[in-house]
Amino acid sequence: MTTMQTPVYQVLAEDIARLGTDTCFGLMSDDTIGLFVALDAIGVRLCSARHETNAVLAAEGYAAATGRLGIAVIGRGPAAANGMHGIMVAARSGSPVLIIMGDGEPDADPNGIGPDYKAYNATAVMAAAGLQTFSVTSTHTARATLASAITAALKGAAVTLHIPASVQNAQIDAAEAEAPALAVAASTPKVREAGLAAAMALLATSRRPLILAGQGAHRAGAREALERLAETTGALLATTFKGKDLFRGHRLNLGVCGSFSHSLGRKYIEQADCVLVFGASLNFYTTSKGKALPEVPLIQVDHSRRNIGRWHPADVAVVGDVREVAERMGAQVERGPERDRPFHNETVLREIATFDIEGDFQPANTNRTLDPRSLAVALNRLLPQKRNLIYDAGNFLMVAGYLSVDGPGHLKVSSDFASMGAGFGTALGFAIGRPEETNILVIGDGGLLMSLSELETVARNGIPLVIVVVNDCAYGAELQFCRQRNLPEATSVFADIDFGPLAETLGFQSATIRSLEDLERLSTQIADWNEPILLDCKVNADVQAPFISELVEAVER
Repeated sequence: MTTMQTPVYQVLAEDIARLGTDTCFGLMSDDTIGLFVALDAIGVRLCSARHETNAVLAAEGYAAATGRLGIAVIGRGPAAANGMHGIMVAARSGSPVLIIMGDGEPDADPNGIGPDYKAYNATAVMAAAGLQTFSVTSTHTARATLASAITAALKGAAVTLHIPASVQNAQIDAAEAEAPALAVAASTPKVREAGLAAAMALLATSRRPLILAGQGAHRAGAREALERLAETTGALLATTFKGKDLFRGHRLNLGVCGSFSHSLGRKYIEQADCVLVFGASLNFYTTSKGKALPEVPLIQVDHSRRNIGRWHPADVAVVGDVREVAERMGAQVERGPERDRPFHNETVLREIATFDIEGDFQPANTNRTLDPRSLAVALNRLLPQKRNLIYDAGNFLMVAGYLSVDGPGHLKVSSDFASMGAGFGTALGFAIGRPEETNILVIGDGGLLMSLSELETVARNGIPLVIVVVNDCAYGAELQFCRQRNLPEATSVFADIDFGPLAETLGFQSATIRSLEDLERLSTQIADWNEPILLDCKVNADVQAPFISELVEAVER
């Protein structure tokens, strides 16, 4: 009998497709070209970026948008090094991402023809960076190792799979083994009754409780349970930045807590006598470096014990599914008389209902630029209400407080590595994951210039993306750091680049915005545009984001 011999890369491509994978990201390299072409040939959409880090970021953005496994295929050596920025962002995102890359030959002759210019110990680098790595060492272990890597990624992690070209190109009997099964079991710890009882006892003494919900509360589907709990206990509602707009439209909603808060939110958050935290890590943005939350008892609820008390002290810990805990608390609490619920009195509710965020600042528009906050307020009205917002990082991020979405699932923040320039790649994948929706990348001029080549990726792949460039002609955060420390600022300021004509050469529709009147004129056109859109919005670099001074203070402490 004869056996059917097939390249290992072909078998691996078919295993990936068998998962139901219909989209992968990457950048072709000589040591992964077989896998790349095989995936394309069997009908998996290959979105090829112009830089490896953006290929990895796109895979993470796709995973965040769809809840499915994001896969990036890149080369070894310089390609792996190029991808490191995106890999670090993906590793901290909590999204399921598999990065497949080439690897050096395990039995390379040290005295052979050389040198190997691509030599790079990627597995050691990834392990040092805290990632789980998988290495294929033979044709017979390739499929099982792929399955193990996928299983690890599906638990909500970024993992790397390293495969030498010689193994990928080797022939294997296609029928010698069935595709290994994946075993991904969700594990949520059982709620400890003692912890829940302690939380309820503490809550019973509170007259002005605050419920603070993060992205974990959204992922657990806890919105309705938390709203009911607020109504029963007399609490007000707030969210983290990543949980933004979870309670949008609710009468008790104070918006975001911390660095992105508005004046009304800060006013009532400071008055809370007990804080209930659901699915939030309490990082420095949420707590404004520890200053946003009052010194009152804090109950922290999370599905993972390691998240509790990690960045901010917790007085009572409840480990378990966030929605289950919220529902059980709501079932046990007794609704008190109205006099014991001061956060729900008529004055407070009227103030929340009539609050206008535009009154929170004095616009600093100039003859040639817009206050970024005024820009955001105007864009909030102009852009389609059903939208996804993907943010890069920088001083411009202050606009996030003035732009709304339908809930945290429509918001993607790419700054988990505190890095500028990760937004564009993330937006590529997010938009491919949700092609029927309006996807808006909000990015500064510095971040855009770091990833300008991906404009071509948008055009080539027909990705439905609106790019809002908040252009202050500077590295805005660094400019503000210089000013805070009385340092020379010239090296943080750059020329006024017009990005519109650059984008138009690649098929974008574009407009340059220097005033609110420019935006008004645009409102009659934007609905008819059917190509990718870039809005080059010139903003006043003198307007500083509130979190900048918080960061400077923390560094100088």
